[in-house]
Formats: sequence, C-alpha cells, structure tokens
Amino acid sequence: MRRALLPVVIVALGPIPAMAAPSAPEPTATTGSQAGQPPAPAGSGQTFTPADFQRFAPRNAFDMLVQVPGFQIRDSEQLRGLGQATGNVLFNGQRPSSKADSLETQLARIPADTVTRIEILDGATLGLPGLSGQVANVVFSARALSGQFAWRPQVRTHFTDPLLTRANVSVSGRAGPIDYQLGLDNSDAARSGAGGPTTISGPTGQVIERRFDIWNTHYDQPKLTGRFVFDLPGDAIANLNLQYQQIYDTYDEDGLRRLPGQADRRRTVLTTADRWTYEVGGDVEFGAGPGRLKMIGLRRSSREPFAQTVIVTYADGAPRTGDRFTQLGRTGETIARGEYSWKMLGGDWQLSGEGAFNRLTSAASTGLIDASGQFVDTPLAGGSGGVAENRYEGLLSFGRPLSRRLSFQLIAGAERSTISQTSPGGLRRTFVRPKGSFSLLWKPSDSFDAALRLRRRILQLDFYDFLARAFLNDDRANASNAELRPQQDWSVEFEANKRLGPWGSSKLRVIYRDVQDYVDVIPVPGGEGVGNLPSSWAGAIDWTSTVQFDPAGWKGARLTSRVVLQDSSVRDPFTGEQRAWSGFVDRVIELGFRQDIPKSAWAYGGDMEYNHVLPSYRSSQVDRLYEGPIFASVFVENKNVMGLTLRGEVRNIWNARSRRQRTFYEGLRNASPIASIEDRDRMIGAIFSFSVRGTF
Repeated sequence: MRRALLPVVIVALGPIPAMAAPSAPEPTATTGSQAGQPPAPAGSGQTFTPADFQRFAPRNAFDMLVQVPGFQIRDSEQLRGLGQATGNVLFNGQRPSSKADSLETQLARIPADTVTRIEILDGATLGLPGLSGQVANVVFSARALSGQFAWRPQVRTHFTDPLLTRANVSVSGRAGPIDYQLGLDNSDAARSGAGGPTTISGPTGQVIERRFDIWNTHYDQPKLTGRFVFDLPGDAIANLNLQYQQIYDTYDEDGLRRLPGQADRRRTVLTTADRWTYEVGGDVEFGAGPGRLKMIGLRRSSREPFAQTVIVTYADGAPRTGDRFTQLGRTGETIARGEYSWKMLGGDWQLSGEGAFNRLTSAASTGLIDASGQFVDTPLAGGSGGVAENRYEGLLSFGRPLSRRLSFQLIAGAERSTISQTSPGGLRRTFVRPKGSFSLLWKPSDSFDAALRLRRRILQLDFYDFLARAFLNDDRANASNAELRPQQDWSVEFEANKRLGPWGSSKLRVIYRDVQDYVDVIPVPGGEGVGNLPSSWAGAIDWTSTVQFDPAGWKGARLTSRVVLQDSSVRDPFTGEQRAWSGFVDRVIELGFRQDIPKSAWAYGGDMEYNHVLPSYRSSQVDRLYEGPIFASVFVENKNVMGLTLRGEVRNIWNARSRRQRTFYEGLRNASPIASIEDRDRMIGAIFSFSVRGTF
C-alpha cells in the first residue's frame, strides 16, 4: 500500500505510533546516575529500569520505549536546518545530530542489555532549548561486541509480489575510548498493490468509460549507518554519524479501458524513482570558560532521477500513443551550527548560531510517441534550473524554575535567508524573520503536569515546487513559480499528562496554528502551481490513553486509544470560498489491545485504525483519495523460541479498500458545469506478516 498511503496531514503532531504495544508495570522510583551520564532532575518525571520491561523480552531500546504507558515517540519536525531540539527522545542526555535517521531507527540500534534506564522527563526543565512536554532520555552504555537482527517478510493475497527483503542487522560495542554502532537497515521495504474497477460518469450519471486497473510497487531502501562516540581527554565528547542509502522505487500499473462505441485500449504506467543519498554529520562538545561549547556540522547530498511513462495500445490496431516525463535532480545541504551553554541568574542560558546552505539543480523533459512509435523528448518549460538558499540564524534562550512546581523557557532570535534561482525568470530574494518560543511548565503534583508553549515556526521548502512538473498518471501538471516562500506560523501548543498509577495514563494535546504564506496549489503565470496563500489556520485535539488491567486481575492486558479531531480553514485561491486544507485528515481513531500471558512467553492482541481524509483541490478538480476507512489486524507472538522472538500477524481483516472520488469541471471549479465524475474502488486484500528477531 506504500504508493497509495493516506496523505496524512496531522498538524505537526508527529507520526501516529504503532498500536498494540504491551504495557509496562508501574515503575519504582530510582535515584542516582551512571558514571558519565546525566542524572534525571529531581522530581521531574518517571524512571524505568530494565526490570520493568523484562516480561516483554525487548531486543533494543525501541522495544523498551514503546512499552512506556502514555509515551509517544515524535520525530524531530522537518523545519529548517538543524535548529533547536524538536523531537522528544534524547540519547544519554543529548539530542541526535542526524537529520536522515528516524528516532525509531536510532533506538533500534541500541541493544536492550546496554540500556541502564529510561527517564520520562519534563522537556522545559532539561536546559535544552526547544524541548517541551514529555521527553524520554535513554541512558545506555556500550559493552562488549553484541548484535541484533530482525526479518519481517510479508505476503499479500492479491496483486502484490511477496516481500522478503524487509530486514535489519546491527552491531555495537566499545573499542578503547570509542563507542560504536554499525547497522544495515531495510526496515521500510514494501510491496504493495491493489486492483479493481473505476467508472467515469457524466454529469447526469451516464457511463462514459469503464476501467479495470491493477497496480503494484517494489520499494527497497537499504541504508548503511555508522555512529561513533569519542570519549576525548578531559570533559570533551564527540559524535560522528555516517549514512549511505540506495533507494529502489518502482510503480507499475496495468489497466483495461472501455469506452462505448470505441475500441478497447490498454494503458500501462511505469514509474521509477531509484536514487541514492549520503549524510555525514558530527559534533564535538567541551568546557569553555563558565559554560560548554558544542559545534555541529552536517553534509547531505543526493542524486534523484525520476521517470514516468504512460503508453496506450488499441485493440483495433491503431498506432499506440504515449507520454513520458523525466527529471534528474541533485540536492545538497551543508549545515554548521554552534551552541554555547552556561548557567547564570539561577537558570540555563544558550546562545546559538547556525548557517545552512541548500541546493537543487534539476533538468526535466517531456516526451510524446511520434509516427515511428518512438518517444521524442523536449525540455519542459520551467522545469529545469536551480534553486539555492543561504540561511543564517541566531537565537538566545533562557530557562529557569520560578518555583518548585513552575518553570519557564524563553527563546528569541531571527533568521536571514536568501533564495536564488538560476532558471529562466528566476529571482533573488532576501527575508528576515523573527523566531523563538515561550514555554511554561506547571507540575502541581507528581502524577500531573501541564506545559504551554507559544512558538514562531518557519517550515522547510521543497525546492522542486519552484519548478514545473508533470504528473502523467493523474493527468495534471504544475507550472513553475519563482515567487514561492517558506510557510510560517504562530503556534500555541498545550499538553497535559495525568498518570493513573497502576491503571495507566492519559495525555491531552491541543494545538492551534495561525499560518502565513500557506503552501497550496494556486493560479500562477502559465497555469497553476505551488504557491503561497496569505493566511490560514489549523487546530487539533489529540487525546491518548493507556488502560492497564492488572489492578482488575487481568494480568498483562492493556488497552491503548487515540482520538484526533482536527479542523482547518483557508480561502480557496480559485473560487474565494473558505475550505479545509487540501488532503487534510480531520478525524483519527485508534484502538490497540495486547495481553502478555503471565508465566508464559506468549502474547496476543490486535489493533484498529480509522482515518477520515478530506478532498484535495485544484482549479478544475476536487479529488478525494484514501485507503480504508478502517484498517484492523490481529497478532500472536512468542518471545522465546530457541532464544528468538517470533510474531505472526494478519492485517486488513475488515477489507479496507483503495478508493478515489474525483470530480472534473469544464472550467473553473464551482463556477462551471461538471464534466465527469471518477469513482474508483480497488481491492487490497488480506496481508500476512511474519517476523523473527534475535540477538547474537
């Protein structure tokens, strides 16, 4: 299902966590810290030790952290450069300095037997600017050489080849003053597909065309990673992160189309997006004067060829027709950042500066089949050229407790960026924008805490949006737009956590964003393309709960739930009406259950997820594309089969479908008659998964 995944646009709440994770027992309070590791601030949260996770037989730190009741892993937001900390996981008290690795991937490389404890802390109390709400600090220390592996094959009942390459392996250890982790990871590999009918109807319901299409994908992204921690003389410490990734991405669609009174036609679509990328990053931190200086550097580069070909052949022998779009992009990002932290006036101070330099060069062309049956390519107008942004940022932060129960953090600064284009009609523009945040933490009791944060955010641009692009499989195209600007917003975020003792926990998050320069499809010279709308807003309520049934006598059983309600509004650039954001997900409901059967290695459970997706909009189209609406699964697991953890799972037991409803207008949407209506209903089918995990 990778190619047809829902365009989930949950308002910066981060990825939806996996459900049906088993519960951890309520921890006992622990104190102290391991040599060289930062202790938890007194009274700041909970501490979990390896004994709390013993019955789950975890293989790595990720297996442990997902068992913490009420905690959700949120990856760093995709803002600009490295910036200040935005994720909610620390490693030995430090934020990760890699952009390409997800928190899950980094946690999965830490063997469980090296984890000393996991601290659930209040972000605003840690002296790390940008953190707010619950934060997990994973405290671990390297030991002798050890390794772990996982293999997760999958088979689908319809339209899809077996997935046999989803696996990962890693080793870690210590050599003298160097801790190391090496990994080869293909955990995001996928084989997906769906097939079924599509009906194209006229405005009065008459059938214009009937289709039957089958699509499938092959996706692999083997990633080789290395992380090295250097214990330098004195109090200095350094980290080095290396990553190389090769991505193999193919989409294949085969369809039969029947039009009344015309010859049948067969339409094939082939999309390839094989690419590679590398990242080198690191940091060094040491004492300097009254504080500590941290210097961070990162370099990323990628080569990104893309090709999509659509060919139509006719049953009556007429010459075939076809279109082709090709694009070759090369991207690069270089970041240098410095942070100086010290204590003064009863609080934590940090002065930071960052320079980030991003580049894209791209060449695009389109092609048509000529009379000889061969493709003839021509450059795509506005599709070739380059985009560069040089950005400089400076921030000063200060945080301190106001009382035993109340603390705050203030961050203030600005960024200056220059965006340049080398394509025809390109511009050179310079912007100066304020940045910063104010956070307030209130902890009236050991079982309840609340955090309020006001932030000014500036989001990252997709440089490809400056250029013209064709989307042949959807019969649409974007014109180039040299006026594109980064989206910005003022955000108000509230988070409240209530621990219910042995019964579990509950968390409520409320977010409101007042958005400027909202990025959407707008009218541009030459047609329509990606651009900015002056103002918009979005809000979300996110409520998660964990209920543990041990106190009721049902040992090892846990129910997790999540309800997300969202709303948004923007003035449509074509019609002037107020509407929701394109492709916005306005409702999410998740339920997960798991029981680890006492005095045995067995566990079982299941989960359910419901998403409601709103339409996307263009000048002459309204398009609602989604899967579901409900995905459900059941599983059984044994945590000790000759030392291995084995799991079997059946997904999509409620027969979720791949759906699309699209309305085409003869001209401007809602101001001209309907031309046609597309109704697609494709089967996905049951999905059988198996996993084996172990250590060596």
